[in-house]
Amino acid sequence: MAALIIPFYKPYYTGAEESYIRDAMARNRISGDGFYTAKVKEFIEEMFSVYKVFLTTSATHALEMAALLLNLEPGDEVLMPSFTFPSTANAVVLRGARPVFVEIQASTLNIDPADLEEKITPRSKAIIPVHYAGIGCEMDQIMSLAREHQLQVIEDAAQAVNASYRGRYLGTWGQMGCYSFHETKNITCGEGGALLINVGDTEMIQRAEQIIQKGTNRRQFIDGEVDRYTWVNWGSSYTPSEVLTAFLYAQFMELERITAKRRMIHGAYTHYLLPYARSGKIGIPVIPSACQSNYHLYYILFPTETARKNAQKALASSGIETAFHYVPLHSSPMGQRLGYRSGDLPLTEDLSRRLLRLPFFTGMTDSEIEYVMEHVTGILEKI
Repeated sequence: MAALIIPFYKPYYTGAEESYIRDAMARNRISGDGFYTAKVKEFIEEMFSVYKVFLTTSATHALEMAALLLNLEPGDEVLMPSFTFPSTANAVVLRGARPVFVEIQASTLNIDPADLEEKITPRSKAIIPVHYAGIGCEMDQIMSLAREHQLQVIEDAAQAVNASYRGRYLGTWGQMGCYSFHETKNITCGEGGALLINVGDTEMIQRAEQIIQKGTNRRQFIDGEVDRYTWVNWGSSYTPSEVLTAFLYAQFMELERITAKRRMIHGAYTHYLLPYARSGKIGIPVIPSACQSNYHLYYILFPTETARKNAQKALASSGIETAFHYVPLHSSPMGQRLGYRSGDLPLTEDLSRRLLRLPFFTGMTDSEIEYVMEHVTGILEKI
């Protein structure tokens, strides 16, 4: 097969984005909280059975809003995996609270409920489970622990839009959930996110409306509950523009088709790699029976860090872009400033060193999949 250039990811366009954006422009309303913002919120609330949705400019901002709603203070602790993007911890650190890092499970790379339970203290205030690769954490166990210790749960479901655990959509188990619509995600608008509130807490919802409206009571003004709006509390500017939400609405209209295309790519990769996984040469993603994935990404766990580095170098020389994912937060420079050290979470460190993410994007063609697999299996034959 002739040499190809395979990017790690490529945004997918449904073909309707431009027409929706033009319609938003024709409505002469391109700031936030307009027609398309309402359409996307309505879709998410109905599709995923969410009590209340707030669209944001990123999952990072959704996490920051959630942390504000928890009223985190210095001395509070929030439990989370170290194997996650810095945004998960930043939302906590920005409030002066402390992230408590928990081990992950080798099978799913999700937070380990057993280690989670051991690290709960009287200072613990919340848990942030991260649904890695669109595979659900063991939310029944996590919610049981949360109830027992009176903790709040914020799901970092940035990678998990349209994925579920035991028939319930990820992001809707905890009191709050956070989605991402970044360029690299299944459903995208370039930069975007959502905060899901899953409880009928009037005070929390009103507070969220104030936070997202720069600390004002603008929502009450729009609804005719007050005759003017003013500054009532602290908040910020997290609302995406109508241009972004119009783009996002086009994506959501193709949600099931996008998921089906990614299921096909995921299945093709597994078809090629399963023999090597069964022989013990590598590890590949496992989808537990309780989970329905959205097929967000695909990774290989190599036997050693050296094997992973060699594979990444060889694939790059063939025009195949891959990614190493993540540097564990506890062993990062910021993690060390918080008092953590390498060796604190040995399983997390080992798995992260050996993991390689393969190119995975909705528009991948059969020839691109075959090209990637031809070179990956060629490398695996030599291990």
